[in-house]
Amino acid sequence: MGEDKSLINWHGKEQRYHMADMLEEFCDEVFISCRDDEQQDGVDKGYNTLRDTFIGLGPMGGILSALREQPDAAWLVVACDLPLVDRTVIQTLTDNRNTNAIATAFKSDYKDLPEPVITIYEPESYDILLQFLSEGITCPRKVLINSNVHLLTNPGNDALANANTPEEAERIRAIIKSNINV
Repeated sequence: MGEDKSLINWHGKEQRYHMADMLEEFCDEVFISCRDDEQQDGVDKGYNTLRDTFIGLGPMGGILSALREQPDAAWLVVACDLPLVDRTVIQTLTDNRNTNAIATAFKSDYKDLPEPVITIYEPESYDILLQFLSEGITCPRKVLINSNVHLLTNPGNDALANANTPEEAERIRAIIKSNINV
């Protein structure tokens, strides 16, 4: 994308703050995941941060770091590059949580595979994620594909669309603009 996706202003404030504020109604505590000290230092002091302790693993590192920080907690993970996720999507995920699975996830837009970056990870997922990591697997989607996961129907309406390229960002902006004008 060429820029920090958490800093993009889709909804009147940086995405990291927009999402953190939204998640406050669903979570006891909300943390903004930071890959390093520099990124952590840039976060407004009014927000909790959680620095990656599993370095260089992308989303897997953030998920593992959260589970290491509070191993008895379930973690609702939402990536900063999902600007169309709204309260309805989060409510659907939390209402349909299955604590008997290691995670509750939506089917992605891609081949109905689990979408690992908008998922509730149960405490039991930590050991499973570590096992996959020990085998050299650093993709959380591969872990979910090969584990006991409760999969929910994709919420549709591009809710899980991500913005990883300038072209995708323009498409997302057009969707947001059309929703505002409805």
